[in-house]
Amino acid sequence: MTGLTLESDLHVSSPPTGQKLDCSFKLSGFRTEGRYRPRAGTALFVERRTQKNLEYQMEKKTILNRNHRDMDARMVPFGGWDMPVHYGSQIDEHHAVRQHAGMFDVSHMQIIDIHGSDSTRFLRHLLANDVAKLKAPGKALYSCMLNREGGVIDDLIVYYCDETWYRLVVNAATADKDTGWIMKQMHDFEVEIQPRPELAMIAVQGPAAIELAMARMNEDLGKACSRLKPFSATWDASWFIGRTGYTGEDGFEIMLPEADAPGLWEALAEAGVTPCGLGARDTLRLEAGMNLYGQDMDETTTPLVSGLGWTVSLEPAERDFIGREALEQQKADGVPQKLVGLLLEGRGVLRSHQQLFAGDQAVGEITSGGFSPTLQRSIGLARITADAPESLEVDIRGKRLPVRIVKYPFVRKGQACIEL
Repeated sequence: MTGLTLESDLHVSSPPTGQKLDCSFKLSGFRTEGRYRPRAGTALFVERRTQKNLEYQMEKKTILNRNHRDMDARMVPFGGWDMPVHYGSQIDEHHAVRQHAGMFDVSHMQIIDIHGSDSTRFLRHLLANDVAKLKAPGKALYSCMLNREGGVIDDLIVYYCDETWYRLVVNAATADKDTGWIMKQMHDFEVEIQPRPELAMIAVQGPAAIELAMARMNEDLGKACSRLKPFSATWDASWFIGRTGYTGEDGFEIMLPEADAPGLWEALAEAGVTPCGLGARDTLRLEAGMNLYGQDMDETTTPLVSGLGWTVSLEPAERDFIGREALEQQKADGVPQKLVGLLLEGRGVLRSHQQLFAGDQAVGEITSGGFSPTLQRSIGLARITADAPESLEVDIRGKRLPVRIVKYPFVRKGQACIEL
């Protein structure tokens, strides 16, 4: 999943000739995952100034955009989307999820249905994790989708609905790339690839999230949700609810028709569920030790050097999934790097791309970092050499500061998982 990157080269500008700019606001310059199908009259044109060229990027809106604005959200360009970064206080939103319940508009993420008699066989070839593990309807697993060199094209969740129907949820920023890759691999299989842009998605997360969300469902669906175990889903003719999330808290990810989404959002808000933006989503996932696509892994890194070896199923040996040969070779040669958790000893903030040292030897860099509102300390994930010692230093603006390697997650279910 993808996160926030400050981009100082964004400026509000006039639209290209012949295009109408229907609204504007001061852009703050955050960028991360995003994909949504364009709609008439909902485009914001953003001038992206680079050394090489000037181009116009159309910002797209989810069906909940008006709800966000009515709640005074601070809206920012977000990987091609006009999305809320917070509704007043990112810290308050973070704590609301840890202590009660928060909701996120994740409608920009891409839902893809796989249909056909070869669906299971196809996904066993496409994904590094093995969907044959999924026996009961609704069960889900997390997997990487790899290129032939073992690099991570994307990380995703796949739900088993029946032998002829699986549902994938992929990152928004990689949605077009993912769909193209999936379609390219399908030629030897009897499958149909069906993106579902007409569906919205709301994530409701926190200790009180399940109770509050179920009260807003019809009776039959609410009862089915009350029996759901983690990483499972249930559905009716319109709504699809997974007991999954990206915060380290319990909750649901609710996929539903766009027409139903504003009503659910408003009902949840009236019930006391806090609307949350991209900022809190990022700090929550970092505390939970969850990888962020594009920072903690990408097409140049394998799951084995990204802390995701547990998502790779090498058994049974005869399953020939894409990237298998490269992973087996890396294991045989010795995995050269590892992903670790870091706790900064003292004041300062860990940020991605800061360099790590053992004495005078550079041993890696931080892939994700930030301040933990729950722990009140700076934490991070880092890719370092496999033989790096436990005692390291981070270079922060030319100053070396000690960091401690810790086992992540840092926080789970509102409680610290590390010794401070």
